[in-house]
Amino acid sequence: MQDLDPIRVKYLAEVAEAADEPAIEAVRVAALGKKGEVSLMMRELGRMEPEARKAAGPALNALRDEIESAVKARRAALADGALAERLKAEWLDVTLDPRPAAAGTIHPVSQVTEEVVAIFAALGFTVAEGPQIETDWHNFDALNIPPEHPARQEMDTFYMARAEGDERAPHVLRTHTSPVQIRHMTANGVPCRAIAPGRVYRCDYDQTHTPMFHQVEGLCIDRNISMANLKWVLEEFCRSFFEVEGVELRFRASHFPFTEPSAEVDIRCSWAGGQLRIGEGDDWLEILGSGMVHPKVLAAANVDPEAWQGFAFGMGIDRIAMLKYGIPDLRAFFDSDLRWLRHYGFAALDVPTLHAGLSR
Repeated sequence: MQDLDPIRVKYLAEVAEAADEPAIEAVRVAALGKKGEVSLMMRELGRMEPEARKAAGPALNALRDEIESAVKARRAALADGALAERLKAEWLDVTLDPRPAAAGTIHPVSQVTEEVVAIFAALGFTVAEGPQIETDWHNFDALNIPPEHPARQEMDTFYMARAEGDERAPHVLRTHTSPVQIRHMTANGVPCRAIAPGRVYRCDYDQTHTPMFHQVEGLCIDRNISMANLKWVLEEFCRSFFEVEGVELRFRASHFPFTEPSAEVDIRCSWAGGQLRIGEGDDWLEILGSGMVHPKVLAAANVDPEAWQGFAFGMGIDRIAMLKYGIPDLRAFFDSDLRWLRHYGFAALDVPTLHAGLSR
């Protein structure tokens, strides 16, 4: 077999000198095409003696691989060069002239949530969290809500879709943050003091209701907790949140399946001149629901109701934000209107603290 070095040098030089894709392809065909020089030489291997074929075969394969690699490398280099030239030709300065950036604002819901957390943290409450997609058991059964309760109907609750024939218990978009108290007691035991702020979902939509809104659940379990402790905690919260010296709360008997006794809580206020004033006047405004945790709820969380008792309460974060900051329509919270957010929003560094003040 002839010496392969001259062939190698020739084709590698031609590949290196190829100025475009057609030139590279012409070199490849001349060397490795069906009738290329290297291809014709490889066809001759079958006519060689075995010993000669053992020496010539690897040499020809190596030559073919070397030329193929050179062709690929040259194509890549030409492609990179072409891209660089195109980017250079198509370059466009898209930067804007310097202009003052509009300052972002914090949504009232986020701000009020932080205010609530700051207040209850000062009272010794931790923050607990739970899933927004809940089991039917955590959302209803564990909270002593019977199967025939209206809240369990599809007209009030968003049920997750299930495959036909699926016999497992359904899942729901949680209708309140109360399931978190079950999960918190089960995971951490008692005694405990915790709040659970978060999103909840119900089939409702008007000026004061939306399908998704925000609640905060409060829970305190110990051996000697009473309604008096509940009243003091809520008074301290309202005094701090509404930033007034004195508040007066009124407890009205009510019914919630998960508390016994249960009470709606009103706060004394006035509407003088169409402006809400907390802590003064002759009017009363409902702000939350509360009560002593039902023994069945404690038992569902593996807590002995004979040894432990406590209170729970729940309030709408969106609602108390409307009351404190004079926001008339709950639906506007979720309209994504930048004008509304700039008007009712808070500065990014306006972090609520009890010593410095909760809000601007």
